[in-house]
Amino acid sequence: MAKGAVRKESFMQGVVTIMFSQIAIKVLGLIYTLYLTNRDGFGDAGNAIYASGYQIYALLLTISSIGVPNAISKLVAERLAIGDNRGANKIFKVALATFGCIGAIGTMLLFFGAHTISYSWLQIPESELTLIALSPAIFFVSISSVFRGYFNGRRSLKTTARAQTLEQIFKTVLTIIIVEIVAHITSTSTELMAAGATIATTIATFSSFAYLFIYYRIRRREIGNEIQQSINYKYENVKTIIRRILMVSIPLTLSSIMTSFNKNIDSFTVKRILSTYMASDTAQTLYGQLAGKVDTLTNLPLAINIAFATALVPAISSAKAKNDKETATKRTSFSLLTSMLIGLPCVIGMIIFAQPILNLLYPNANEGALLLQLISISVIFSILDQTINGALQGFGKVIVPAIALGVGCIVKLILNLILLRIPTLNVYGAAIGSIACHAVAFTIVFNVLKKYVKLDLPFRKFVLKPALATAIMGVCSYTIFLVLNSIIPGNKATIISMLSAVAIYLMSVIALKIYNKEDIYMLPKGQKIYEFLERIKIY
Repeated sequence: MAKGAVRKESFMQGVVTIMFSQIAIKVLGLIYTLYLTNRDGFGDAGNAIYASGYQIYALLLTISSIGVPNAISKLVAERLAIGDNRGANKIFKVALATFGCIGAIGTMLLFFGAHTISYSWLQIPESELTLIALSPAIFFVSISSVFRGYFNGRRSLKTTARAQTLEQIFKTVLTIIIVEIVAHITSTSTELMAAGATIATTIATFSSFAYLFIYYRIRRREIGNEIQQSINYKYENVKTIIRRILMVSIPLTLSSIMTSFNKNIDSFTVKRILSTYMASDTAQTLYGQLAGKVDTLTNLPLAINIAFATALVPAISSAKAKNDKETATKRTSFSLLTSMLIGLPCVIGMIIFAQPILNLLYPNANEGALLLQLISISVIFSILDQTINGALQGFGKVIVPAIALGVGCIVKLILNLILLRIPTLNVYGAAIGSIACHAVAFTIVFNVLKKYVKLDLPFRKFVLKPALATAIMGVCSYTIFLVLNSIIPGNKATIISMLSAVAIYLMSVIALKIYNKEDIYMLPKGQKIYEFLERIKIY
């Protein structure tokens, strides 16, 4: 029993560590996003330029590096586990050379293709400088991804966490500083301010690479000693190592490519189609609302939930290796239930408080409430899909999430091409396409998952009770907002109401006993929490 408790605690410790790291990174990201959107001369128009260029960069970045850390980590850890330190170091060096070349190619493609991409593909000419400014970052991130994988394989997770946090701090601070300097010099040129913001991103990626490189240099002597003591060395030629790395990384990368492609569907279609029946600057502003404010807000719940998707991969892999179906079922069921409990209140909260949230965060550019309300519906599908993908990767079914999202992207592309052409729908057609995309992807992966795990999620526990807790939260918090809004300024009423919503929701979840005893024991300090709930006669 004690042994099982340790396993559960270690699983949740991993979840909590990743969760806090992601929250910190997203909060820092939100800070500079709020700054840019509210900055005179930037706003939704600036967001359109910045976001369109960034999505192209993200696509090339996905191809050149996403999936690499996990692949390198897996291969290095396998070598170190049998004492083959020399083999682990060779994998690292081959990967460094390989992805350095791939990253360099990505950088050149973006740099020399910036004009064609901005003028012909995006039809946002102002994004050319943004793409050029971002191009060096592809090389730095590609190299950094290999370092991160190597240190993860050596179980030095804090090193990679520090590097990512450092990058986000630099990005936030430098974005504000550089944009302010550019605004002062150019009399608030939106195009040049957007380019300045992306220069900050490039410098931030270099800072992360520099930290990892310096840390490696410091540890080089220690690593060298380990290589000298290597046992069980198994020679592999460079071609074999590259093939093994790509065989692991490519399936993981495909899902990320589909995610990036999903975002680029909007980049390629929204302004292009809307401009056929409305002014070009109006179309660009609407795309800026979608890609700048709305996407930023709807991505926040995913940042919290990604901890479960990440922690499920090794947890289920370990359980599968031991043929421990019970643990795999419990971990998956618990994670899906928690994802539902995270997703539902976020959806309802954004629907109820859409305009107050925009007034609070974007006082100088608060348009887009209906767009936020509509696209927030996709959040619940995205969150559940995210968790299921982690479980499927743990079962070795890494290609399924990519196929599911690929089908969803096809649905979204078709809907965008049809619905965006309807003037009464305009940009809301893209939101409907996003809902359909994630709903389709979720349906596919959920049905595949049920073939491998007999989920312990009765409809009453998984749907009815969370929906009831969310309804209680929604009614009570909005009533509080209506009362307070007539007494105190709107922003204060919004903050108090949303804090009240969190407290009311947590109390509702506890009162409805959505988590059973075993679920609570999986939480950090779960035994103490359950004993407290017993003392106050709730359980």
